[in-house]
Amino acid sequence: MKKISFLTITFLVSVLLVACSNGNSDINIGTASTENPDAEEVLNSDPEADIFQFNDVIYTTGIDWVEEKDLTKNKQIGEIKEKNEDNTNFSNGTANKLPVGAKIYTTKEESDMFLIVESDGETKKYYALVEG
Repeated sequence: MKKISFLTITFLVSVLLVACSNGNSDINIGTASTENPDAEEVLNSDPEADIFQFNDVIYTTGIDWVEEKDLTKNKQIGEIKEKNEDNTNFSNGTANKLPVGAKIYTTKEESDMFLIVESDGETKKYYALVEG
């Protein structure tokens, strides 16, 4: 669990550092992306990540500070439609570990950065991985 959190935080900090660079370098190393990370990027960074895609955003669980938040399930807004264990070709409703039919809910306390997923009597908190 700590390894997943460390890798996720490292990934997010790396994205933040690249996004905040001033671009004054005379050396052109490449173009920084200003788009949200996709499933392939997240899973290349952390192959054990538990993710799903919803509304063109990747959500992940297992982040310590998210787990500590007191979030209450609100309205159901979707469900997992496809399980994709080969970690490519994700689309909305695709997960790599959640089963098909898992229910996706908004939270009462927070923005759309947090979603709750219920499946087989288990509840998980997910956080949106977005650029910016």
